[in-house]
Amino acid sequence: MSDIQSTARGKVPFGQKLSFGAGHLVLNLLPGSLAIFMFFLLTAFGMDPFLAGLLGGLPRIFDALTDPIMGFISDNTDSRWGRRRPYIFVGAILSGILFAILWQLDPESSQNYNFWYFLILSMIFLIGNTMFATPLIGLGYEMTSDYNERTRLMAFSQMMGQIAWMIVPWFWVIIASPDILPLGAEELRGIAELGLTEEETAKATLQALQANGVRKLSIIVAAICIVLGVLPAFFCKGIDSSHMKNRKKISFKTMFSNLADLWAGIKEVSKSKPFVKLCGATFLVFNGFQLVASFSFFIIVFHMYNGSYEAAGNWPAWFSTVTAIVTAFAVIPIISWMANKWGKRKAFIYSTVISIIGYILKWWAFDPENPFLLFMPVPFIAFGLGGLFTLMMSMTADVCDLDELENGMPRKEGTFGAIYWWMVKLGQALALVLGGLVLKIVGFNQDNVTQTVETMTQLRIADIIIPSVTAGIAIWIMWSYSLDEKRAREIKEELVKRRGEI
Repeated sequence: MSDIQSTARGKVPFGQKLSFGAGHLVLNLLPGSLAIFMFFLLTAFGMDPFLAGLLGGLPRIFDALTDPIMGFISDNTDSRWGRRRPYIFVGAILSGILFAILWQLDPESSQNYNFWYFLILSMIFLIGNTMFATPLIGLGYEMTSDYNERTRLMAFSQMMGQIAWMIVPWFWVIIASPDILPLGAEELRGIAELGLTEEETAKATLQALQANGVRKLSIIVAAICIVLGVLPAFFCKGIDSSHMKNRKKISFKTMFSNLADLWAGIKEVSKSKPFVKLCGATFLVFNGFQLVASFSFFIIVFHMYNGSYEAAGNWPAWFSTVTAIVTAFAVIPIISWMANKWGKRKAFIYSTVISIIGYILKWWAFDPENPFLLFMPVPFIAFGLGGLFTLMMSMTADVCDLDELENGMPRKEGTFGAIYWWMVKLGQALALVLGGLVLKIVGFNQDNVTQTVETMTQLRIADIIIPSVTAGIAIWIMWSYSLDEKRAREIKEELVKRRGEI
């Protein structure tokens, strides 16, 4: 166990941790809601599957381009409110408002209109979301310079972020429920006056109900995100940047020189070997998990319940919710303790090994005779993602200190955070493509009511092997990670001397 206690100056007050955690809840709630709502582009708004795929992929490419730019801007901003907080405040409000507007689609509008409406609004929404998310990540890296307090801060924020994943799976139920978000009397009367058959009326009613649910729920989500999203701007404090040297001037006149400086900063960041290892390990663990994330849903429905969605009921939602609860309130506190006792690198290795055990246990979890076995591997699997972002974000903050030592001011928390999450988003897009490819290879046919035993066996094997192999490679990458607590504290002392701090 570390024998060095965090100093009072290094401690982050609970109110600031709570506010930073509220920001992370928003960071998880928006993409989680977006992923669920995207399904209803097909069923509620009649979007062609290929066009819906484009609406899911094209904005991601645009989003990946804006992240480093926003990171550079926030790193070099000079204002009386600090480098990050003005953007977090404006970005939270824009994100919420634009998210609600994005989903005010009308099933009666043409498919072409809805496609361009959604594509354009998605890109505008992502600008607002990047304005909020990238500075928030950078702010977290600089809220404390203490080696262990960084882990505690990230652990707390990840715990609060998991609350979103306890809620989001139930959006499926809320959107389609005639009791929670009911249709108005005029809408029901309008459907009845169409003169449709009983089957057609039921289909039209369900489509209208889903469209109504998406529109109303998006407004509720937006309001929550605005209220919680502005809290870090008011209550969280970053590094004192009033005397920070070498910041670039941000204006329209300096746009082209800023692009050159941005590229130079990205190259500097990319040369950091510890940071490259963090990115590589994250890419493997997170996207190995993401690649098979939807497989559990298919296995529950088609292996356990022979293709019956009704029989599967709410088991998929409960599986996701229980995973989030275990991650937040059991796994993340344990990982924080592990990091303080054995160091961040060993905590990552141990937690990733535990997650591999969980993946293997999934072979016995999908038992039609005992659905409660679904939850058997959850505590083990939760160590994978629970440890990943808690530890990697803490270690990235340590890397920011190393970068200041080697490359001087300004500090590049925004750039480091942007590149780290750019890599995560790129991996997510790749995981979506490869996940579909795996389904095709094993012979899964979405048009069939049932799947063959061979297909489901191969899918279950892939569900175990893919994340286990990627996690194993990540362990190999992090085995030689060298920025431990001793070195991190030496760097901090050198920086304190260089800055002339007490």
